[in-house]
Amino acid sequence: MATERVISAAASEPIDESQGWALRPRTIDEYIGQRELIERLRIAVRAHKERSEPLEHLLLHGPPGLGKTTLAHVVAAEMGTTLATTSGPALAKGTDLVAALTRLGEGDVLFIDEIHRLPVAVEEFIYPAMEDFKIDVCIDAGLNARTVQIRCKPFTLIGATTRAGLLSAPLRSRFGLTHHLRYYDEPDLLSILARSASLLGLETVNRDALAAVAARSRGTPRIANRLLRRVRDFAQVRAGGSLDADIVDAALRLEGVDHLGLDELDRTYLTAIATTYAGGPVGLETVAATMNEDSGTLEDVVEPYLLQIGFLSRTRRGRMVTRVACEHIGVPFTATDNLA
Repeated sequence: MATERVISAAASEPIDESQGWALRPRTIDEYIGQRELIERLRIAVRAHKERSEPLEHLLLHGPPGLGKTTLAHVVAAEMGTTLATTSGPALAKGTDLVAALTRLGEGDVLFIDEIHRLPVAVEEFIYPAMEDFKIDVCIDAGLNARTVQIRCKPFTLIGATTRAGLLSAPLRSRFGLTHHLRYYDEPDLLSILARSASLLGLETVNRDALAAVAARSRGTPRIANRLLRRVRDFAQVRAGGSLDADIVDAALRLEGVDHLGLDELDRTYLTAIATTYAGGPVGLETVAATMNEDSGTLEDVVEPYLLQIGFLSRTRRGRMVTRVACEHIGVPFTATDNLA
């Protein structure tokens, strides 16, 4: 079964991502949602600019698609500096980090995505760089070993991760600002979609149509913008450019996305537990084998949203579907372990 899904919060193919970048905010005033974080960043950015200092190191963690990369670009733009981007897996050796840091100018921002995947050896290089803006490089080995200290210009490190629990305590403690990004509520998603619709040239779209897209967006701006682009294409080809709630329903029904934002993979997962295993409890590996899917895909991609909306329960004995999930997929609910 294919797992490339229109409602996936993960980054997709480059063409889709490039289209998404055109809709992303460029400044802090354009950024919608995450109000506590934005207010903290406004204060920090203004204070550090007035002191002519680089911003404190910033750690952003939370589910994919909520704007961590976008925020890194916004911070660099607000500070008036250049952003350099890389990822934890790309920094395989200490020399890779040295090369990235020595290219930075005064006050520039280094953004490391998936920072929890930094190798331990690279972490040891990054500690003195974050604290004292210097890197200690060991040359040769054994009796001939010597350490050379390389200075780098004061910079801001922005780390992003979806798995904050995998970060080592020493690395986490070196970030001055840490914030968890939360899923967006529908009013914020509506504001994001209204802005995106304007940028896409959809000036006549009505609020009901945008609300229909927001309801299916799983609280994630990346999904909301992707669905909006799919709806725009459908409206152009099948409805002469007209866009209303009925057109949204028809477009997303074609994509297999229902009114709650569930797709075929979500429904197959719920149906497998509800029918094959009488609602559970059942182990994840067992369900994965039944569906011929990877258990990691189910745990990281499918389960989080089902847990969020109360369609799935994790117990010590395994996964169980809830009554509302059974009602949604049209399967009789079997009361097990007093789960309602």
